[in-house]
Amino acid sequence: MADRSGSDEIPRPEALDAWFHLTAIQRDGDRIRYHGESLVPRSRLADELIPAFEEAGYELRFSVDEAGNDVLVARPIGAAATSETNPTLNVALLIATVFTTMFVGATVWYYIPLSAIAENPLRVLEAWPFTAAVLGVLLTHEMGHYLAGRRHGVDVSLPYVIPFYVPFGTMGAVIRMRSRVPDREALLDIGAAGPLAGLIATIVVTAIGVSLDPMTVPQRVLQGSGEAIIFHNPPLLDLIANALGQETGYDDPSRAVHPVVMGGWIGMFFTVLNLLPVGQLDGGHILRAVLGDRQETVAALVPGALFGLAGYLWYVRDMGMQNSVGLWLLWGFITLLVSFGGAADPIDETPVGWKRVIVAGLTFALGALCFLPVPIEIATV
Repeated sequence: MADRSGSDEIPRPEALDAWFHLTAIQRDGDRIRYHGESLVPRSRLADELIPAFEEAGYELRFSVDEAGNDVLVARPIGAAATSETNPTLNVALLIATVFTTMFVGATVWYYIPLSAIAENPLRVLEAWPFTAAVLGVLLTHEMGHYLAGRRHGVDVSLPYVIPFYVPFGTMGAVIRMRSRVPDREALLDIGAAGPLAGLIATIVVTAIGVSLDPMTVPQRVLQGSGEAIIFHNPPLLDLIANALGQETGYDDPSRAVHPVVMGGWIGMFFTVLNLLPVGQLDGGHILRAVLGDRQETVAALVPGALFGLAGYLWYVRDMGMQNSVGLWLLWGFITLLVSFGGAADPIDETPVGWKRVIVAGLTFALGALCFLPVPIEIATV
């Protein structure tokens, strides 16, 4: 064994020699790399070594070298926290998204005229419940991924929230995995943690939203354009509303659901998109963990299925591009591009156990409750 660290201060817990065949140690700045070969599956190795290194004051990550050999990367916990990617961009995007969601919420969902906001910009603060609902759902989803990644020793970034304009003020949020996933169990846990955490937040937000008083639509809005964007209810939203004995639709056009309900709708919509079983999407991670390389066969069918759904709406139901036909065409092309990037490549290909297969099935089943062929429709009113 070659020790090229140049320092005697090398953490070496007893568990390291018990579970890892060590061939070399190398110091790289504040990082210490342990080269060798795992003697057990990566999930077991993580369970044994992460607590041992944390007790010694180090954070542990898993990687491989150019030859495909295992590498453990340890960093002092304090240094690891400060050496991550500068969070300035994460914070800046979050602040920008708070502004865009609040502005869109005020003008679109709370019906506050632009002239009123120009006179008193603080009126956008009236839309804070909408912003809290939307960002609460999105950030809970991404933090589910983040915490699961950290639990399995995967180097993951903080969430990046993407600001946008209408209709929601955001295009969602993402995190980056900056190291390889140790095994298929970790891949499934990371992939499923986001949708499951996000759906819990979605259910809470939806329950609060349907319990709030409906909004009054101003006459100027009712007398405006002859077209309106209709957001149809996913089955899960109807289930929540019915369980609470609340309405989500009104015969009186001057009444509309509270904007917080849209936070739940957004959570369900993004859950469906994230669970498409392609490439690096959450559904791709989950199915890759369960099926291994066979996931690529399923992924190859997804773009065709979305193009087929768009064709069905166009030719059979005689719907236009604005009535979700364009949406599914767009996502057909997106999944086609995503599939070219390939799925995640865990280090250990040991199949997952039946308990995680059940978790995968439950995740997709809950995602199915968020799906409907025509989520968005533009109708004449």
